[in-house]
Amino acid sequence: MPERHRLKNWLTASSKLLLDTLFPALCPCCNEPVDEPGSLCAPCWGQTNFISPPYCFQCGYPFEYEISGDMLCGTCIASPPPFSRGVSVFQYDDASRHMVLAFKHADRTDRAPAFANWMSRAATNILVDDVIIAPVPLHPKRLRSRRYNQSALLAQNIAKIKGHRVAPDLLTRGRDTASQGGKSPKARFRNVKGAFSINAKWQNLIDGEHVLLIDDVFTTGATLSECAACLLQEGATQVDILTLCRVVRPATMSI
Repeated sequence: MPERHRLKNWLTASSKLLLDTLFPALCPCCNEPVDEPGSLCAPCWGQTNFISPPYCFQCGYPFEYEISGDMLCGTCIASPPPFSRGVSVFQYDDASRHMVLAFKHADRTDRAPAFANWMSRAATNILVDDVIIAPVPLHPKRLRSRRYNQSALLAQNIAKIKGHRVAPDLLTRGRDTASQGGKSPKARFRNVKGAFSINAKWQNLIDGEHVLLIDDVFTTGATLSECAACLLQEGATQVDILTLCRVVRPATMSI
């Protein structure tokens, strides 16, 4: 091996060692040291309820028992959502709550690349080559208060991982809706009705496109359904959804 290659390898290894010493990889759930950035420690991994098949073909709600074929859950049968497919990485519950809320409300934006990596792995069937990745938007007032849109961070990191197109401003939120926390499913749908529209710069570019909507938490699907309906009305041919986590059982916690 030429001397310059040995020197380059030594510098690379030394730099990694220095960075690992100064900024050790931490579990995104409990902040304990881990071997690889973006990985959970063993205890947190065991407590996190990852969602895997079998689940509803349309919204991704997990089934308790093995189901043959592309089955739908009762909610999707009774009231079909406008989106075609949905996938979530893990359940939003007591085990994952702190990890999600820290990312959503406490400036832990450093977790976005790891979360995006998990999401991209979970969604291989819907991350097709021609898809446009777009986040659920925040109202400008809320964006100024929070300083970042966590769904946009996820969308941008997923697009970077997969090499897909991303449109972080595809949708706009024209009405500053009240928080969805504590509302019944019907109230959640009423709360976001008509709140979204297509950004004028995309008005003539969305026709015939396949869009993948990104959000952090799927609770009732009200916000995602309203965004999907808006995109389809403006000419998109298909809308799928991908979320970091979802509520599987009725929860009293606020998100």
